[in-house]
Amino acid sequence: MRDASLSWAERTFRISERGSSVRTEILAGLTTFMVGAYIIFVNPAILSFSGIPELQGLGPAFAPTLAVTCLITALLTLAYGLWANYPFLIAPGMGLNAVVAFQLIVSAGLTWQEAMGVIFLEGLAILILVLTGFRSAIMQAIPMHLKKAIGVGIGLFILIIGMVNGGIIRMSGIPTAPLTLGDYTSIPALVTFIGIALTVGLFVRKVRGALLLGILLTTLAAIALNALSNWTAYTLPGVAVVPAQIINLPDFSNLFAPFADVNGQLALFGLFAKLGLLAAVLTIFSIMLSDFFDTMGTIVGIGEQAGFVNAQGEYP
Repeated sequence: MRDASLSWAERTFRISERGSSVRTEILAGLTTFMVGAYIIFVNPAILSFSGIPELQGLGPAFAPTLAVTCLITALLTLAYGLWANYPFLIAPGMGLNAVVAFQLIVSAGLTWQEAMGVIFLEGLAILILVLTGFRSAIMQAIPMHLKKAIGVGIGLFILIIGMVNGGIIRMSGIPTAPLTLGDYTSIPALVTFIGIALTVGLFVRKVRGALLLGILLTTLAAIALNALSNWTAYTLPGVAVVPAQIINLPDFSNLFAPFADVNGQLALFGLFAKLGLLAAVLTIFSIMLSDFFDTMGTIVGIGEQAGFVNAQGEYP
């Protein structure tokens, strides 16, 4: 049975051909999960406006959003690995969810179901571009240095998210200077600095699985220090706490939100009724452009790092 399983894995994923091994792939998979696990909590926290009392109730509930985030990420990552044969984590974008929360829901006045309808429509538009080959044509027309720059910009944006969540910087609320230094005496900031120092030290010493070990040890430190503070150091739900139970039935009630009935109308088209045809189309188009170039920069960046792309940033 073991040989047959390895044979299937070899035929499907060409592990040896790519200079890898089953052990390396398992370790890389665990590391990828740990690196992307923050999305499990940050995505529902942003969409549900966790920590912002005056906006509570405008977004979807935290727990169902967390469950749907996990489900969609798992299904799309599996599909990408089995269909496209590339080891990439496919998950909600950390920039686009903030746009949905604060631009579509708070500023434009859409319900969260209608905002999800916008995402459904812009995703449908990108699917049409992919099927017609127009997306590939655009990617080929963009210079390689610009593709790399987009990837760098995305990385810096994720870095800012990490620094905010880690307490190193915080939102000031001042439009002209939106960021300011955090409280470096707080437990989240202390854990962040410990985690960075620990992970960098492991990398410098060339310890195998340095990133994975750094994440695991930092997580244990965060849970321990949070416990010493009587579980008050971290405010986001489910962060740095010991779960009351390991297994629970997920709540997928948010899964088909774009097709929900909102005030007697399908949420998918609520944008058109509230903003008008032209404004609605421009909103969908702007979200689509952000999603399009975000994805392109990420795919080119990680593809080049893994050696999957050619000099023009194209996949075989």
